[in-house]
Amino acid sequence: MSASLWLLISLPLGGGALLALNGPRFPRTVPALGAAVAAATLGVAVAAAVTRPTASAPLFAGMRAGLAVDGLSAVMVVTVAAVTTCVLAFAAGEFTADDNRGRFFGLMLLFAGAMLVTVTATTLPLLLMAWEAMGATSWALIGYWWRRPGRAEAADVAFLTTRTADLGLYLAAGAALAAGIGSLRLDALPHAAPPWLYVITAGVVTAALGKSAQLPFSFWLSRAMQGPSPVSALLHSATMVAAGAYLLLRLHPLLATTVWAGPLVAWTGALTALALGVVAVAQTDLKQLLAASTAAQIGFMVLAAGSGGAAAGTTQLVAHAATKSALFLSAGAWLTALGTKRLPALRGAARRYRLVGAAFTVCALTLAGLPPLSLWAAKDEVLAAARAEGTGLYAVGLAAAAVAAVYSVKAVRYVTRPLPEDPEHGYDTEQHGTRRIAPTTPPPLLLLTFAAAVLGVLALPGPAAWLKRLLGAAGEPGPRPWELVLSAGVALAAAGPAWWWGARPAPVPGAAARAAQGWLHLERAAQAVVVRPVLGLARALAVFDDRVVDGAVRQTARGGLAAARFARRLDDGGIDAAVRAISSAARSLGRWARRPQTGLLHQYYAQAAVCFSVLVLIILLVR
Repeated sequence: MSASLWLLISLPLGGGALLALNGPRFPRTVPALGAAVAAATLGVAVAAAVTRPTASAPLFAGMRAGLAVDGLSAVMVVTVAAVTTCVLAFAAGEFTADDNRGRFFGLMLLFAGAMLVTVTATTLPLLLMAWEAMGATSWALIGYWWRRPGRAEAADVAFLTTRTADLGLYLAAGAALAAGIGSLRLDALPHAAPPWLYVITAGVVTAALGKSAQLPFSFWLSRAMQGPSPVSALLHSATMVAAGAYLLLRLHPLLATTVWAGPLVAWTGALTALALGVVAVAQTDLKQLLAASTAAQIGFMVLAAGSGGAAAGTTQLVAHAATKSALFLSAGAWLTALGTKRLPALRGAARRYRLVGAAFTVCALTLAGLPPLSLWAAKDEVLAAARAEGTGLYAVGLAAAAVAAVYSVKAVRYVTRPLPEDPEHGYDTEQHGTRRIAPTTPPPLLLLTFAAAVLGVLALPGPAAWLKRLLGAAGEPGPRPWELVLSAGVALAAAGPAWWWGARPAPVPGAAARAAQGWLHLERAAQAVVVRPVLGLARALAVFDDRVVDGAVRQTARGGLAAARFARRLDDGGIDAAVRAISSAARSLGRWARRPQTGLLHQYYAQAAVCFSVLVLIILLVR
């Protein structure tokens, strides 16, 4: 049973490492090998989802590395493997042999493998290792074209932001050890005693919100758009950004154990869905619009996790993974063909490339939550869980759903408008376009589009009940008929004005629009609140170290040298001089003592007589 689980994670990790190291030797076969490894991983994932294997191995003293495929991870491993296979099949036509295909496909497989370990890990140390590996490979993928201006900096910003939030997992692990949870099993974390329970929960929530680009960490997702489009398609759909939402869904018992964690997570998700939805509406760059919509859509999953909607959040996650990966692949196909991702320049792109345009339109309308497409039903599952928590939470979620319709229809309106008289004038702003769609584009794009449209069946009564039993959430509330009608009406009511407004020339953005286009200036705020104070503190500590600590060390050293020189002078001029004087005096006394020793007997008698006379004189004087 455990062999399939080890194979599930070793295939992408081992295959990715081999391709990354040996890819330059056979660049033409790398795409086929990468897609084949991903397809084989998908087959193993499906088998693992059916058999539910478990595995364990020694890791540290008293700790084991645990892996298991249960209900939630069964859904996730299939989703991750399926999206990875489609994305790598698409990427085969996007990269030439000069682009170091081995490094790209190897890193993509390593990235997916780290996510598979993340979703199957049952112990915190193994989860933390996979979490870190996923962050490191995402940094390498976002900065894949590191020689181009700004790409390396964008990768650094994304990595450092998520890395800062990831410290929460270290805090949680330390608190779990302090609480006496020696094995660090995830299912044992809710049993920690306060106050360690609260520290564990705070650490997990911080790490999850940072990884999923929720407020206030959302800005790193904007920087991640500097990576290749296949990277965005995988990162934004089923892997890194979804990892935080998955962790919150997995550890919902931990959130439920505390009084504050569930509401905090739910409200953060709801506000992110609303605020980042407004950010998406303001964007004029297609990939930036899709990035902001990712943070907003992940907000619905986080809302479900905080509201106790495990099945609702899982349905949203799976449907969004198919939808968003197809949208990013469509944007990537247009970027390759036309050399631009600016919405005004993409006017008529759906008419020029009809297959990509049809796929983009279906997935964008799915993202809008329009019935009967999948995210309409999935959002209603989430909103039903929110309504059970409170009317205010439901109202904010419903408003976020309306905003989702606006930004999705806006994108559709731009790309489906008639071609301008001189469309070439707006092309090639990012790179020189090929003016064609790669032959590897249609199959994965059509598969993902079909999945995006039909995965809403998971929210139908029968499949929804099956999914809730699979996840152990049989008592989870579902949407009522009036909620389905209301959300559909809200989406349609928001889509109509968005379609009409999309035909008008864009107005000059005001201060609020500029703030939304700049992602609410979150990065600037992070620099002001976190980066600059930290750098200022670092500079102050450096000055303190140079002037005080190092100064004290240098003064101590100087004092030691001065004492050594004084001791040397004392030794040379005092002790050694005294020794020399004593020895000289001893030699002089010796010479004086040798003079009376002449060897003549009459001189000895004369010396004795003199000494005797002196002695008698002394006695007479003393008396």
